[in-house]
Amino acid sequence: MNTLTIDIRKAEPRDASAIAEVHQQAWRGAYSGIIPHRTLTSMINRRGVDWWANAIRRATTVLVVEIGGTVAGYATIGKNRARELRQQGEIYELYLRPEYQGIGLGSRLFKAAKARLADHGLRGLVVWALEDNHNALAFYAGNGGRDIAEGVEVFEQKALKKVAFVWND
Repeated sequence: MNTLTIDIRKAEPRDASAIAEVHQQAWRGAYSGIIPHRTLTSMINRRGVDWWANAIRRATTVLVVEIGGTVAGYATIGKNRARELRQQGEIYELYLRPEYQGIGLGSRLFKAAKARLADHGLRGLVVWALEDNHNALAFYAGNGGRDIAEGVEVFEQKALKKVAFVWND
């Protein structure tokens, strides 16, 4: 009998290649048809292996979820950047490879990220998601987030609404 292990841990520089791959696959899956193609490709290409290795080495907290030794997803977390919101922590990104979506790994990674922020003394949590990313909106609402604020991101003169979900615990 084979047993698959699921592990959520802080990323290490050796994870940079796998995270870059997850980033590319997840962003294409999430944003194709939402963010203009040229801009999306440029955003993905900027975040290669070297970019992720540097992010991991710097103060950025990057978590990975591994299943059977394969990096299936990542989350980046830290202090809330939106001063108008009182929550202290923020999940900047949470993405899974498309083949690992819908089986509970995202919720496990979300809970681990939330716990890590609380362990660092950051009370409350905010996550932003593009309004046209229906999977993300459903995910965060399904994990207890309340949609309380809106903003706008502009890509190639295309304004896209974003929504802030918050948790106050």
